[in-house]
Amino acid sequence: MSRILMVVSAADSLELADGTLHPTGVWAEELVVAHKALKASGAAITIASPGGKKPTVDPGSLNPDIVGDKEKVEEFKQYIGEIADELETPHSLGAVNVAEFDAVVLPGGHGPMADLATDAELGALLVAADHSGKIIAPFCHGPAGLLSATASDGSFAFAGRELTVFTDEEELTGGTGEKTPWLVATTLAERGAIVKAGPAWSSFVVRDGNLISGQNPQSSEAVAAAVVSALTE
Repeated sequence: MSRILMVVSAADSLELADGTLHPTGVWAEELVVAHKALKASGAAITIASPGGKKPTVDPGSLNPDIVGDKEKVEEFKQYIGEIADELETPHSLGAVNVAEFDAVVLPGGHGPMADLATDAELGALLVAADHSGKIIAPFCHGPAGLLSATASDGSFAFAGRELTVFTDEEELTGGTGEKTPWLVATTLAERGAIVKAGPAWSSFVVRDGNLISGQNPQSSEAVAAAVVSALTE
């Protein structure tokens, strides 16, 4: 049985460029689709967050007007209810022994921009996971969490690696727009990552060795499938 660590943001807001607070958290579709698919594969999933704090589900991700599908929203709510106990008491990142897991999966929502991107405990966990060749799979805004990983020489641990992430185009046209405090794709590229992009709002996955990344919520299922495939190699 594969053992998967799912790292989720504990943030409930993101400070925008104009100083206002944007309600956020983990994006429901990404959490639900990935968790459901990985669990269906037979994997054992452990949820962890900064400080072991209960994650907030981004309210926008449960808004039918934003999601565009009322039935999907109801499915998301139902599944979140089914895993409520797991979400209520996640493990603390600082107490996680990454050696006990086969993969680390990081769903998005804007939450990772507010906490995971600068979380030293996550950074240490990711560096250890990468050094041991464990699967690391962030998607949508989840790759913001990679920015926390610093190599022993002080450089960005994922510099030179190919990945994808919520694009600047997607952020500016369907994310937080012109008020975005910083662009995840641009920042990762500036730090040395090789950022790839597919068509906006379409499923797109990039694999570079043990690093599997997805561009947006539409990539959730494909990322989970890629993780399952990689774990069976």
